Amino acid sequence: MTNASVREFKMPDVGEGLTEAEILKWYVQPGDTVTDGQVVCEVETAKAAVELPIPYDGVVRALHFPEGTTVDVGTSIIAVEVAGGAAPAQEEAPAAPAPAAEPERPAEQPAARQPVLVGYGVATSSTRRRPRKQAQDPAAQQAASAVQSELNGHGAAPAAPPAPAAPVAPAAPASSAAPAQRPLAKPPVRKLAKDLGVDLATVTPTGPDGVITRDDVHAAVAAAQAPRQAAPAAQPAAPAAPAPSVAPASYDSVRETRIPVKGVRKATAAAMVGSAFTAPHVTEFVTVDVTRTMKLVEELKQDKEFAGLRVNPLLLIAKALLVAIRRNPDINASWDEAAQEIVVKHYVNLGIAAATPRGLIVPNIKDAHAKTLPELAASLGELVSTAREGRTSPSAMQGGTVTITNVGVFGVDTGTPILNPGESAILAVGAIKLQPWVHKGKVKPRQVTTLALSFDHRLVDGELGSKVLADVAAVLEQPKRLITWA
Repeated sequence: MTNASVREFKMPDVGEGLTEAEILKWYVQPGDTVTDGQVVCEVETAKAAVELPIPYDGVVRALHFPEGTTVDVGTSIIAVEVAGGAAPAQEEAPAAPAPAAEPERPAEQPAARQPVLVGYGVATSSTRRRPRKQAQDPAAQQAASAVQSELNGHGAAPAAPPAPAAPVAPAAPASSAAPAQRPLAKPPVRKLAKDLGVDLATVTPTGPDGVITRDDVHAAVAAAQAPRQAAPAAQPAAPAAPAPSVAPASYDSVRETRIPVKGVRKATAAAMVGSAFTAPHVTEFVTVDVTRTMKLVEELKQDKEFAGLRVNPLLLIAKALLVAIRRNPDINASWDEAAQEIVVKHYVNLGIAAATPRGLIVPNIKDAHAKTLPELAASLGELVSTAREGRTSPSAMQGGTVTITNVGVFGVDTGTPILNPGESAILAVGAIKLQPWVHKGKVKPRQVTTLALSFDHRLVDGELGSKVLADVAAVLEQPKRLITWA
């Protein structure tokens, strides 16, 4: 066996833009024979659990990471000795130019993405660094400094001979040249850093080619806050140095549990922090009598068109929101920070927030605006069952335009939901309860709920947000508007 006969299978990008995945389970061991398309492991990304097939035949020689390890996209996870005995030339190509002055570029300029069977492979980065200026000869720097001094009118010609100590001078050009190397970051990340008061020059980048990501900015904020929080505790602890080592050990192990932040929880945290610090949220509330809607739900359950389908209040709430969007299409939009444009969507990918054992996910129903009520019921049922089984695909959680979160299932009256990144509105539905309500001039027990609509105030004015919420409430109060307004 030679090195040329071994193929390294790299962690693919299974979700368009994901940077890492956790290896949940290996289905093969070293020495096993694998065939093209055979599933070798299951990984959990920030969006879903996915099985990875191997794209060639061969014998497993090594598993580079144990189960439970989080691996960056593009990192080799398994070595397979291919049956042909020779690896393709494209695997050897990156190694040849390694001694070059810039070793990163040859490894990142393949003709195309890596051919994998899941997702789109490992994307090559389009970011390129500016070439750094070569360090000048000390003598040349000294001469240039003297000439510049004369040009500035400082008459530094007599002071040029005692310049043996002038090696200190290069420090000034070095420090002045540093700001010229502007930190690499996308416009939304720069805005986030500005809002949080973070100097990007002090942030350690973790993105491809040294690009600073949102997580890097939040990490810098956390690192800056940690010393402040630790300082008050450190001062009183100084006089009693002999004693403090006793309590922490038993307290941490017995009374606290530390859970690693990864997978869905990590993605949700980053998304929510990014949304909260990027989009100015406004939340409006309305309490509505949904008695007629609840009666319609019971009638639809008996309708043969809905045989075998799950009919519940969420179905009619979703339809009500779709009608409201049709009447107020500007609510179905997103904010493009880089282009400084508002992107109005002429389709509705309706997201449904779902609590799963893996955490909160928001799969969406593609083109929900074009579905009939029975089709929408079928899509909702499939979405919920797939989410509960933990088999929601990454594509099902991409491209959402507006979201519904049903907090009422937990007995909660309402809430102030945070926008799903890239969307401009989210509707929270509270618990439906029997309450005293004035109906036709008399106080009667009616089924009542509270709706809350959060929207991005950059592109949704109060008038537009209020109209959308009022339309949803009107449909739920009088379901016949599903016909008259549709």
